[in-house]
Amino acid sequence: MKVLYAIQGTGNGHLSRARDIIPALMKKNIELDILVSGTQADIKLPYPVKYQLSGWSFIFGKKGGVDMWSTYLKTNSARIKKEIKSVPVAAYDLVINDFEPISAWACKTKNLPCVALSHQAAVLSRYAPKPKKNDPIGKIILEKYAPSTTQYGFHFKAYDERIFTPIIRQDVRSTTRTSGEHYTVYLPSYSDEKLLHMLSQIKAVKWQVFSKHNQKEIFSNNITISPITNEAFINSMASSKGVLCGAGFETPAEALHMQKKLLVIPMKGQYEQQCNAAALKEMGVPVIKSLKMKHLDKIKNWVDTEVRLDVHYPDITDEIIESVLQESLTVQKNRPL
Repeated sequence: MKVLYAIQGTGNGHLSRARDIIPALMKKNIELDILVSGTQADIKLPYPVKYQLSGWSFIFGKKGGVDMWSTYLKTNSARIKKEIKSVPVAAYDLVINDFEPISAWACKTKNLPCVALSHQAAVLSRYAPKPKKNDPIGKIILEKYAPSTTQYGFHFKAYDERIFTPIIRQDVRSTTRTSGEHYTVYLPSYSDEKLLHMLSQIKAVKWQVFSKHNQKEIFSNNITISPITNEAFINSMASSKGVLCGAGFETPAEALHMQKKLLVIPMKGQYEQQCNAAALKEMGVPVIKSLKMKHLDKIKNWVDTEVRLDVHYPDITDEIIESVLQESLTVQKNRPL
């Protein structure tokens, strides 16, 4: 069985999850190729990537949302069409897709199956929590960005039989956890200047900020700002008192699994993060709308509390991959010639 595993390379969450999914796939009796498209990831895969594409990336801004202008400037429709045509999806028995648009559209244009294995697949489920404010355009973008024929999803809870709890990478599972004096911060859609201005107002604690916008360390009173690396970020979370981050998926899930205090700020205009925030709020995680001075007291109150959720995510990666492969084989056998 020849399998193409296609991964979204914008942000770190998809590649972080892939670091555990790839070994699970490699245990099976299959021929595996890997495709990665997109930019702005800080995490590298320790496996050979056969197809490295520019893809279609949303660019992080510095004011709490996506930088739509930079995204527009970097969106080259002619290149995207060329990349879609270049991926030989017909040469594979199975395409497994983690919200990767190029291979997904290559499958769609050739009327071939594409199996979604992603957090976004779970977010779109009718059983998953949704924000009170409707966002029809955001939902359409999420639905059309990487189309699929079969969906398996990951979410903070198993809301449906095809929705699994998060894959917590082995790097996180094996890390010794302590409760230090600092808070770990990862808010890539805000500028370093904005984070310094806000967090410097809370002087009683130490803040370890990980940045996408700076390649050198900055020290300012009770705040350190560092470029993000896999090992440093995990170690910081594992030894922290709590985690302040966006309402993505992997980082909040890992913080919950580590039994850390968690506060999230969803990105503006990002439907997926608004859905994640709704799910986390339902679980009891505090959520604030933006990193503005009017919300400073809420951050201070969070620092002063000791409320942690009792969450544990079991290691079921092998079982998930087995389910995906077995169902795909069954579908292939029953497909008319």
